[in-house]
Order: sequence, then structure tokens, then C-alpha cells
Amino acid sequence: MCGHAHARLLVSQVAAADGSEGRDVASELAALERRLEEARQYLGYDRLLSRRDELQDEASRPDLWDDPERARGVTSELGRVSADVESVDRLQSSLADAGVLQELLAEEEDPALVGELVATLDTISATLDELELRSLFTGEYDDSDAIVELHAGAGGTDAQDWCEILLRMYTRWAERRGFDIEVDEATAGQEAGLMSATCIVKGRFAYGLLTAERGVHRLVRISPFDAQHRRQTSFASLDVIPLVEDAGGDVDVDDKDLRIDTYRSSGAGGQHVNKTDSAVRITHLPTGTVVACQNERSQHQNKARAMQILLSKLAAMREAERRAELESLSGPKVDVAWGNQTRNYVLAPYQLVKDLRTDVETGNVDAVLDGDIDRFIEAELRRRRGATA
Repeated sequence: MCGHAHARLLVSQVAAADGSEGRDVASELAALERRLEEARQYLGYDRLLSRRDELQDEASRPDLWDDPERARGVTSELGRVSADVESVDRLQSSLADAGVLQELLAEEEDPALVGELVATLDTISATLDELELRSLFTGEYDDSDAIVELHAGAGGTDAQDWCEILLRMYTRWAERRGFDIEVDEATAGQEAGLMSATCIVKGRFAYGLLTAERGVHRLVRISPFDAQHRRQTSFASLDVIPLVEDAGGDVDVDDKDLRIDTYRSSGAGGQHVNKTDSAVRITHLPTGTVVACQNERSQHQNKARAMQILLSKLAAMREAERRAELESLSGPKVDVAWGNQTRNYVLAPYQLVKDLRTDVETGNVDAVLDGDIDRFIEAELRRRRGATA
């Protein structure tokens, strides 16, 4: 029996012992090597190596920090490029280790080695799954931080409660991915929940991922606010734009075009904000765009964050106009009510979450509301890529 056949037999025997199907290690390794080569291509690995060298040279210049804004851009890009290069290098090393384990198994029947090889293959496959999402990001701002806006729609108090539940869901999702999330504004509902909320999700590809969540989310449940315990349907919407750090360079805003109001944050949802007298609301008069921030500790900080969000919004609007495609960054505006939802969340009379764009569904509603939404995001990104291919 040849070495590879021997390895395949041993893995099959051990896998069968724990109730799973046998695994063809040689075929899995070959498939993983092909996937890694594809990743090298769509990431532009050779170009990344060259760019890393350029950035390292620039980062080592003694006068780098004479221009702090330029320095931050260089160091930030260097970090992203280095992370991509290191991801590919680690995968290459892991595949080499798996090849060594396969060769050892051809010489010695060691169940411990089998377990190590299977675990290594699973880890490599999962890492490639994550890396392959990069091929779905083609937009200019996909790797940016994201400004997320949630709004309660039709459904009264239930819709306002639903808006707050969605804020919690996206907070948990961000935490699962290692992203930071900051709630900058939360407007309390009349009885419970939130009328609206604005938050910033910070992490690489936060915007690209969250564009898949843009739309109307519909909840069906037994209303906790109905004394007769009737079933209630309610709606909330999510919109997302990229947080553009240097948007001020793309958008000129005259001070006379701004109305700046200060107020005190208050009401339910206060767990999301600091109750101070320093909340700031800025209205851009020519476009009617309104932003607010009440999460920072001082009026100056709130004003600075609100201006950053405003400039990002105006940059998104300008980009949309330039491309003559209003959906490109700001997304289509639809009524947050019947017939426009992108995803249904049904808690009664049965439990099901179903995305109406991709038909992806799950009965584990609790997990979804706890932030387990990656399957929906990836499916929508793949659907979108297929529609434009």
C-alpha cells in the first residue's frame, strides 16, 4: 500500500470511530493548496510584498511625523498590508506542516498524529473561508469603519423595542468579530426601546460587511406590550455609510451652512449614552442632513464626532451623485413597513429567521439575535457578486 493510501485509510478509520465520515487527506490538502493559490491571486500577494517594502521604507524616515496626518496614513496602510501578507505566509506554513504530518502517517499508525492533522486541516479551511470573503469586497470604501443608523418603523412601541433589540444584535456581532462599536446617539422611544440610534463600528471591512445588512428588518412575535398577548408585526431599518477619516478634504462645508444645537441626552436607552448637557446636533442646511452625538464626555468632543459623521454623510452623497447611482453608498430609501423587508424574524407561532434576498434561513432565532449573522452576510455578499458577474 502506498504512503498516501495508507494515510487515507488511517484517517478514515479514526474519523469513523467518532461517527463521522472518512476523509481523503491527500485530496483535502490538494484542494487547500489550490484555494491558497487563488487567495494569493485575488489579494495580489506579490504586489502586497512590494508595497510593504515601500511603506516600511517610508515609515522608517526620520521626518515621517512632521506631517502627522500623512504618518497615520502610512502606518495604517502598513498595518493592513502586513496583516494580509502574514495571513498568506501563515497559511503556507500550516499547509507545509500538514504535509509533514501526512508523510509521518505514511510511516507510522499514530492516532494522535491523525487528530493533529485533522485539526490542522480544519483550521486551514476555516481561515481560508474568512480570507475568501476578501474577494467579495470590491468597493472603494469596503475596508473602512462604518456609520450605522437604526430607525424604528411601523409597529409603534414594538417597533421601537425592535430597534433596540437590533442595536444589541449588531453590538454582539461586532464583539464576536473583534470590532469596536461606539453608540454616538440614541433617541428613546415613547414607552420603551429606541426611536433611532447611530453607532460607529470600527474594524477592517466593517463597512463592506454591513452593507449586506442594509434594509428593512421585520419582526413577528407575541407583543410584550399588549395586555391581550396578541401577535404583533413591527419593522426597523438599517442604513450604513463608510466613516471617511479625511472626508473634509473631499467636501467643503461653510460654517454659515451649519446650524449647531446643544441639548441634554435623556430617556430610555440611557444605558447607551452619557447623560450630560453636552449633546450636539448639527444640521447641514443646504441638504437638510442632521447628525447628533451625545456619547462623548464633552461638548467639544461631541461636536468633533458629529462633524466627522456629517462629513462622511456628505461625502457619501457626493459620491452617489457623481456616479449617478443613489444606491452606491447611501442605499435605496424605502418605507419601513409592509412589503419592503429584506429579512424576517419570526418568534411566534414558530421560530424562523429568513433572508428574502438569498433564502438563507435558520430556526435558531436566539443565536441570530445574539449576533450570529455571518451566514446571512456572506450569502448576500455572494449573491451580490453573482448578480454583477
